[in-house]
Amino acid sequence: MYWSLATNELAVLPPGDASSRLGVALSLKFCQLEGRCPRAAKELPLGAVQYVAKQLDLDAALATAYDWQGRTGTRYRRHLRLFLGMRPATVADVKALETWLRTEIVPGDHDLRHLQAAVVEWCHEHHLELPSEGRVDRVLRSLVRTHEHEVCTRVAAALLPATRTALDALLMLGSGVATEEETAEVLPLVRQTPFSVLKGDPGRVGLKSVLHELDKLRQLEALQLPTPLETLLPPHLLRRYRLRVAAEPPREVRQHPETLRYTLLAAFCGQRRH
Repeated sequence: MYWSLATNELAVLPPGDASSRLGVALSLKFCQLEGRCPRAAKELPLGAVQYVAKQLDLDAALATAYDWQGRTGTRYRRHLRLFLGMRPATVADVKALETWLRTEIVPGDHDLRHLQAAVVEWCHEHHLELPSEGRVDRVLRSLVRTHEHEVCTRVAAALLPATRTALDALLMLGSGVATEEETAEVLPLVRQTPFSVLKGDPGRVGLKSVLHELDKLRQLEALQLPTPLETLLPPHLLRRYRLRVAAEPPREVRQHPETLRYTLLAAFCGQRRH
């Protein structure tokens, strides 16, 4: 059981005041699991509080009476860090962590859960107390936003001017006049953007659907996208952007900043071409 107290851990607990004894015990086990000391009783699972209190033959309600953020809590946190062989992260530590994430982790993975796990592992290896959850979240989101902006800028810069113009044209409503015989089939397309048509399914297998899909392929080839696009867009971003733009209506795509708009469209069209 993760919340079981070992003999050497019991020796670390302060004698005397019951609330301090329970609070330090809970802080110790929480720190071993989460990599940081808790700042309030509400961070602790109720079942864990009751389990630890039972081991110490104390009332679980005493956890709320512990001085979590005062001088007593601060003093005992120092003792626990010494016992666990860790120290609080400094500004220099956080900068080193950011550099490691930016160069080694973020380029290959933007999943916040995976990034948070990487932060925990890095802090553990460097014997550091994990920064607050809010601080870690802000750092990770900032790094992801910065990396995405850099990637989108790089992709947009690699596109030919004619390609960017053609990508914008995909988001414009179709125009033209259908003959009386073609009205029933063509008029619905006139009210759609070329991008909406590209996203459409082939429909029933037949000569007409095959020719329609060939028209789509010719339109995609005419965009002259960089080949291979994967050299500019990491696979996880390529898939993420393709799924994102496929779910957005053209009017929303048009509202994105240029670099993001071109990257989303290039990701979709490149994958669609394959």
